[in-house]
Parts: sequence; structure tokens; C-alpha cells
Amino acid sequence: MITLSKNGLPSKRCAALILNHVASLSICPSNIQITRFTPISTRSLVKRNFHSSRPLSKEDYYKTLGIKKDATAKEIKKAYFQLAKKYHPDVNKTKEAQEKFQEISEAYEVLSDENKRQEYDTFGSGAGAGGPGRGGGQWQYKGNVDVNEIFRRAFGFGGDGTFNWDSFADSQFGHSHAQEMVMDLSFEEAVRGTQKNIFVNVVEDCPRCRGTQVEPGFKKVSCPYCNGTGMITQRLQGGFFYQASCNRCGGSGHYNKNPCQECEGHGQSVQRRQVSFNVPAGTNDKDRVRFQVGKNQIYMMFNVAPSLKFRRDKDDIHCDVEISIAQAVLGGTVKVPGIMEDTYVHVPPGTSSHTKMRLTGKGVKRLHSAGYGDQYIHIKVAVPSYLSAEQRALMLAWAATDKPKSGTVKGFDESSAKTSAQSKNQEGSKSGTNTTTDRESPRGGHVHDSKGEAKQEDTESSKERKSKQSASS
Repeated sequence: MITLSKNGLPSKRCAALILNHVASLSICPSNIQITRFTPISTRSLVKRNFHSSRPLSKEDYYKTLGIKKDATAKEIKKAYFQLAKKYHPDVNKTKEAQEKFQEISEAYEVLSDENKRQEYDTFGSGAGAGGPGRGGGQWQYKGNVDVNEIFRRAFGFGGDGTFNWDSFADSQFGHSHAQEMVMDLSFEEAVRGTQKNIFVNVVEDCPRCRGTQVEPGFKKVSCPYCNGTGMITQRLQGGFFYQASCNRCGGSGHYNKNPCQECEGHGQSVQRRQVSFNVPAGTNDKDRVRFQVGKNQIYMMFNVAPSLKFRRDKDDIHCDVEISIAQAVLGGTVKVPGIMEDTYVHVPPGTSSHTKMRLTGKGVKRLHSAGYGDQYIHIKVAVPSYLSAEQRALMLAWAATDKPKSGTVKGFDESSAKTSAQSKNQEGSKSGTNTTTDRESPRGGHVHDSKGEAKQEDTESSKERKSKQSASS
């Protein structure tokens, strides 16, 4: 059995008191001697909400919450919220998560209170929740860690399974870390860049109380129930003593008799602000960017509408340009649309349809490097669906000089074209035979270099001679 030497204090109760660090050792008589150790069931201690705490080094609380030593109260609360959302028993049912939630709750219990944090930073080698320690080389947290109470005191909700994390993040911290805004952009706005105005919810100090949590003209008073320590000592049945957070001031050590009416004593409120930000040139569809609004970070995702003129391939753009048959055959220039400005491009003679041309540096601005992409032009030869009579005649005339590679030309008969060509050639040769050249006759007349006309002239001369002979006789 365990023997005690003073005042007849029950041995098991005092042993439990010593083993679980739930009360200061100063309440026990200094001449108590334990002659034999008797194991005590820890189950009964859990029922009494006693929690043994492992010693933590001076830096452990900051590392547990993942913050720096100079973190502000807002940063401490936000870090605790993010970790609580991950390890809260309502979200994560594993044993490791419950232990982790116990650790972060204990760290927040100390660092969120100015007095406890100051003691922890100053007397970290041995200070405890009830005051500075006198040795041992370690911080010893002697208070009872009621995680539900800490959570309720921090955020105004309990761990009853009805807590809405996303709604709380939206209302208390503006936009939660998992939420993002969506903005619609035209193709031209995305590739050229633009400036947009949007409304966002951001968490800022209350404009009425300026973060003091009290009505203007009033101040917080020291809590009369805990004398400003934030902790109270309570006695259970059987003589057990334990320390817990003051239920009057919520462990803050201060009592707010006149809370701010606008923020309800929180010191912060969600403000709706109109902000303008620049959309970078070269933004792609579904791109996400992060921009800062005060101390808040907003994630924006862009929905880029397709273009009727251009097709985008990373930093390059493609477009179709139509040219006429005359431009394709004879060459010329054509107007090409661009993302910044239009330009004229030379079309070489004999350009066929589906010819691709490249304009260097006329594409989209590169987001993550210097320079621009290229613009590719796809030539389309426009064929008219209707021809006038003059155009049809010209096309048939051109078809007569151009032999198709295969098949025939509609409206043009190849055999009739050959017959007409032969008849034209015969007429040309006949007119060449009847053509004569006049020359002067020795008799002073003109004779033609034609055999038929020469014979006719000889016949007439013989008739004249015969008539002269008959007259003389």
C-alpha cells in the first residue's frame, strides 16, 4: 500500500494527482512519501477529463502549428483552423489524426493567449500553464485540454458534427483556400491582355472597432473570475483539483462588456471590395492565376471563348485566308487579320489552295518566356458559284487553250473545237492562194501572176489578129 505522512490525504488520489500533472505540486504537502506504487486504471482518469501532456520543447508549439515565432494572433488562428479542418475527429476518424488534433489544440491554447505565450517564450525552460516553472529544463503544460472547448472558443462552434467548414471559411476568412473564382474572357482579351474589375470577399479589420472587438469609447476589462489569467482551478468530488479555461472570459483573461455591434466582438469582418487586376497577355483557357488583395489571396480561373477567325496552338495561331482565281494564277497581295493589327501579305503567282504561309513573331505572347509565337496562314482559293456571260465565254476560251489533266470541261466540246479549228485553217489557206501580186506589163498594162488570167489574155489577143486578117482580105 501507499503510505502518506500528513493530513491523511487518500493515497490513490494524490498518486493520480502527481502522475497526471493535473495540479501544481505545491498543493501537496512536501513531506509526502510514496512507499509502494500501485497501478491506477487510466480509464477512470479519462472519464474525469484528465489528459496527460508530454513535455514539449520551446519551439514545438510553433512547429506544431507551422508558424513562425513572430506570428500574429490572426496567423495563429488561421493556422489552427487549417490544421483543425484536416485533423478534426469529425473529418478524420483515424487515431493518429485524433492525437494530432490534441497536439494542435494544446499549441493553440497556449499561443493564442498573450499571457501564456509570453510565459512560454520567456520561461520556456520550465514554465507551465499556471505560471513560470523553476527548473526541469522543459515546458510543462499542466492545464486540461478540452479540444471541443478550444474549438468553440476559437470559432464559436462545437465539435458536434454539425460544423460546416466551407461555409465558415467563406464567412470568416472570405474565400476558402479550396475556392476559386471563374472569369469569362474573349479570345482577343486572352491573347492581348486586359484589365478587369471584380468584386471579392476579403477578411479585414472591422471598420467600426478597428480590430479591438469593443465598441468605440470602451475597453476590455480584466476578468474578475480568473483575475486576468484565463485559467481557473476547480475541485472535483474526492478532493481532486484541476485547471481549466475560464468559462467567463473564454480563457482570454479579459471580459468584453461592450462588444462591437458590427463584428459582434470578433474584431474582423468580411468586406466586399471591388478590385482591378491585369489579365496577362497570352492567357490560355483554364489557366489559373493567384493575386493578392490585401492579406488575402484569390485564385482566378479563366474560361476563354473560341475565336471565329483564329485557331490557337500554344503560342501559335492559325487562320484561313481566301484569294480569287486571278490572285492564285497571277499573284498579288491579300489582307490578313492579326491579333494586334491586320497586315498585307504577298501572294506569289501560281499559288494553289491549302498553301501554308508563316508570319514570324505575329503569334501570341509567351507567358513564361520572352518573345512571341508565329502566325500561320492557310490559303483557300475561292471558286465563284455563278458566272456572267462574259466570264463564261472567257473561261471557255481559256479552256480551249488548257487541256484538262483528266476528264472533260462542262459546256466545252473537244471535237467541235477541233472541227472549228480545221475549218479556220482551210479558209486561211484558200485566201492565201487567191491572193495575187500586181506587176507592170511591158505593154504598159498590168498582168497578174496568175495562170488562169494569163491564158485568158492570150485568147483575146488571138481573136483580135483574126479579125484584122479578115478585114484586109
